[in-house]
Amino acid sequence: MPHRLMPQPSYAQLESAFTRLYWYQHLSALGDWDQAVMMPPAGNEARAAAMAELDVLIHNTLTDPAMGDRIAAAEQEDLDPARAASLREMRRQWQLATVLPARLVQERSLAATRCEHAWRDQRRDNDWQGFAVNLRTVIDLAREEARLRADATGLPPYDAMMDRSEPGASAARIERAFAEVKQWLPELVRKAMDKQAGEKTIAARGPFPVASQRALGAELMELLGFDFRGGRLDASDHPFCGGVAQDVRITTRYQEDDFLQSMMGIIHETGHARYEQNLPRDRVHLPVGQARSTAIHESQSLSFEMQLARSPAFLSLIAPMIRKHLGAQEAFEPDNLARMNTRVRPGFIRVEADELTYPMHVILRFEIERALIEGAIQVDDVPSLWDEKMQTYLGVDTRGNYRNGCMQDIHWSISLIGYFPSYTLGAMYAAQYFAAIRSQHGDLDARIAAADLSPVFDWLGANIWSQGSRWTTAELVKRATGQELNAMHFRFHLERRYL
Repeated sequence: MPHRLMPQPSYAQLESAFTRLYWYQHLSALGDWDQAVMMPPAGNEARAAAMAELDVLIHNTLTDPAMGDRIAAAEQEDLDPARAASLREMRRQWQLATVLPARLVQERSLAATRCEHAWRDQRRDNDWQGFAVNLRTVIDLAREEARLRADATGLPPYDAMMDRSEPGASAARIERAFAEVKQWLPELVRKAMDKQAGEKTIAARGPFPVASQRALGAELMELLGFDFRGGRLDASDHPFCGGVAQDVRITTRYQEDDFLQSMMGIIHETGHARYEQNLPRDRVHLPVGQARSTAIHESQSLSFEMQLARSPAFLSLIAPMIRKHLGAQEAFEPDNLARMNTRVRPGFIRVEADELTYPMHVILRFEIERALIEGAIQVDDVPSLWDEKMQTYLGVDTRGNYRNGCMQDIHWSISLIGYFPSYTLGAMYAAQYFAAIRSQHGDLDARIAAADLSPVFDWLGANIWSQGSRWTTAELVKRATGQELNAMHFRFHLERRYL
């Protein structure tokens, strides 16, 4: 009598299905990277069609009716806590996908690819009118998506969009947190600028050849533990970290008169990359083994860039590297480097903003994109609203300067709505992490200056990187630091550094 195979448990079938999805997503991520870094311009329409087809394939695989049946069946199986958490994250991804028709997924992908590709030249040319044509389509589709997600979840439309990447986030709670920041931050900015007015800061003298900046960036990535066997550094119009855990791609952008932009951009993206490279490899092909949320991801990049790299101890450590690659000059002395990297100066560009004024860039974008999704404003209203808020929050005049104003970021081009709050939430988490690290290592600054970065990497590895999505965001942070998010750590950090 022939041997009969026993039916595979539903959870095991789900692991197989989500592993297949991960490999599809792997190719999608590398297609995105290639489009931003290496693809010739004439390839855009074909790439847009190919990426849209791949997005539909991923969507259809995830929304196959059998997937829902398997999830329901697996929830009746006797799973250990780790697999139960894994199943929770599978259900979450499935629910996020099933509310959207394949038609919308394809249209959204095509619109985003076309808008982003055109944005590169339109931003350079300060062409708001041309950009707005494509952006209207992207926003119309984002509003349709928001309505569908809101109907399915009972959340307000903007909350439903945030929930894609920041589960549990609430626009109302974020608005309250940002309102508190707006109460104390302007005075802190004023005091810091008054204090710095009496300090002498020597400007670095360029030009700084791109090849030299790249070599400096690569050495810093090695110092920060980036594994070049599983990743690489390139240039793009907008810095990003992409790829997958086994093949992480980061980019920066270079200016020959300003080496700090690329250097800090590389350090920022390396924080993202270390998180990806150190996710639990035995589970990284499953949702439970992947990054917890966008704010947690940003907390890694800001732990590297703001908490670590702008500290006097770290800048003292890397001063010899800077001189080696860019030449010896007085500006590269450690004390002056520290002043250069903590200089408070309101400006146009978010990714170049100092640590104190940066949150206002985020709050501005949060308020505009929320109003866009809720229909309170239209795309054509964005430039004037942007100008008004930049003047109010930062005292900066952006009228007519679309390139360095409302066209500077890539996010809206690619329908990444609801991401901006993650930057300031991430800064708050990063400050809380370092408060916990300092409580365990009173000699942290001395160890950093001596090239011992293990207290930082070991803590992040044990408490954040290795955990993947095992816990909810609130539980992850509480387990790591002893409490859920407490924004006072962020304020204390800023006051300690700048006053």
